[in-house]
Amino acid sequence: MKKILITRRLLRSCEEKAEKTFKANLNLNDELYSQKKLIELSEGCDGLLSSLTDKLDTETISKLPESIKIISNFAVGFGNIDLEAAKKRDIAVTNTPEVLTDATAEIGVLLILGACRRASEGIASAREGGWKWSADYLIGKQLTGARLGILGMGRIGQKIAKIAKSLGMVIHYHNRSKLSGDKEQGAIYHNNLKDLLSVSDVLSICCPASKETVDMINKDTIEYLPKGAVVTNVARGDIVDDEAMIDALERRKIYAVGLDVYKNEPNLNPGYLKHKSAFILPHLGSATKDTRTAMANLAIDNIDEFFNTGNCKNKVN
Repeated sequence: MKKILITRRLLRSCEEKAEKTFKANLNLNDELYSQKKLIELSEGCDGLLSSLTDKLDTETISKLPESIKIISNFAVGFGNIDLEAAKKRDIAVTNTPEVLTDATAEIGVLLILGACRRASEGIASAREGGWKWSADYLIGKQLTGARLGILGMGRIGQKIAKIAKSLGMVIHYHNRSKLSGDKEQGAIYHNNLKDLLSVSDVLSICCPASKETVDMINKDTIEYLPKGAVVTNVARGDIVDDEAMIDALERRKIYAVGLDVYKNEPNLNPGYLKHKSAFILPHLGSATKDTRTAMANLAIDNIDEFFNTGNCKNKVN
């Protein structure tokens, strides 16, 4: 029986599945392992079931024991893993695509609604009490008729587009390539970032993280957006230059932001806290029982498939 290290707690039913399938070393205290401890605990293991919180960079991967043959990431993303370093060590890396599309898209729509309709301010006022209604009290931006720009029209982007369209938004998108008509569903394609941003009353960032997307939304590209635009991010924090975005909020170039992801999670840039128009969530994209169960089970199945067949359909390197 193969031995694996599971770096973070999973739902109990998933841990039981792992224990039936492998000799599983569980993290019952849900400790965030240091890179040194992760390497030590990997001794004698054949694979890792990792989390986005694990920083598997070049140095860490180079020090993993020779027995490690697969890193199965408990996420659709894999920006926490140096794929080239893993490939050089002949370590397969897998992810959990498709199973979190619906849950993440729901949070993407929540970010749009929360930022546009000033939800953070409304919640604070309701909790404080004593608020007084007036014709201009907490007026926000209406979605009906607004142009939604989707940066990255993959599964999650397409799902957000479908929901937003039902709310009366006009969908624009930028992707590496134009989608087929059945996937576009009437959305308008832009072949470059500048063109997309220039028509985005609301921008929804859904693209995968890569070296090319780091700080893609920065002090220069923000200027392409219409004045008073709303920016939301359900993808990865590294895509947005926080200092540039905070500056844009201060200048009122940007009306509001809705963030489920941000750099240096869980430590939010304190500049956002100065702005009531910042609608911030603690990376809840996949946080439903059904989705987290499906993700963990798929991560386990990826390892099982790899050791049974020598390959895995969800291999990303």
